[in-house]
Amino acid sequence: MSRRRAADADVTPGILLVDKPGGMTSHDVVARARRVLSVRRVGHAGTLDPMATGLLVLGVGAATRLLGHLGGSDKVYEATVRLGQTTVTDDREGEVLTTTPADGVADEAVRAALAAQTGPLLQVPSSVSAVKVGGRRSYDRVRAGEEVVLEPRAVTVHRIDVHAVTRPAPGLVDVEVTVACTAGTYVRAIARDAGAALGVGGHLTALRRTASGPFTTAQAAPVEEAAAALAAGGGPGVLSLPDAATAIYPERRLTDDEARALGYGQRIPATGRPGLVAALDPAGRLAALVEDAGATARVAVGFPPS
Repeated sequence: MSRRRAADADVTPGILLVDKPGGMTSHDVVARARRVLSVRRVGHAGTLDPMATGLLVLGVGAATRLLGHLGGSDKVYEATVRLGQTTVTDDREGEVLTTTPADGVADEAVRAALAAQTGPLLQVPSSVSAVKVGGRRSYDRVRAGEEVVLEPRAVTVHRIDVHAVTRPAPGLVDVEVTVACTAGTYVRAIARDAGAALGVGGHLTALRRTASGPFTTAQAAPVEEAAAALAAGGGPGVLSLPDAATAIYPERRLTDDEARALGYGQRIPATGRPGLVAALDPAGRLAALVEDAGATARVAVGFPPS
């Protein structure tokens, strides 16, 4: 067995709640966690743009099996929308495409335009995004000089709270907002579309994810600290597999016989609940996420003992 594989086996699986700084890609954060832990099996549940800061959820070892289920949770963001300019990326990092003075746009009109971006939407992602087109990331195609038009996606914006409307310079309007939305929503697109509705264009100048499902930045830590805490057995920025799963899904305690059956991929009596359920063995270890199929429950995602 290689040294790397031995090290992988020595690290307890867990979820890292990372407070990502600006300027780093999500891949950069994953790479740092791998380096601190000396493991390769690290993934993330939903990317953040390099400009963005805030909560990035990582899985280590067997916890990567949970990531696909964590990434679909609702999100909360703090953002600054700038009206009066459009950019190629719909955020401050892109080249300015148009400038249309927004001095004549009233605060009430700003609030109304943002309110119109709530509820169920068919939202066109920014062309400079991670959406794949023909197997390649949209941003790679744009950087290669291709013109990319993405298909609208169904998302829901639960609310947009406007905290302040300021005018930092002639022709510009800045709006401080909180956005609560479903996974897959582009806050950049909200800024772009609200600006378009007002006839002056818009983009984001700041974005911070403060919550993903039940997890918040209050629980998070810098990636190096969270990874070191996992290696040490727990601490800030670390959640065990059982704690992460039961924060999202109802809990079911298994008998020894039921835990053994799930370990063999067999079915157990139904939970009587809709959707996924976190099944914990008598020792409190996460054995599986299970879901009912008639009179029995089947394994949706298994977590065999290491």
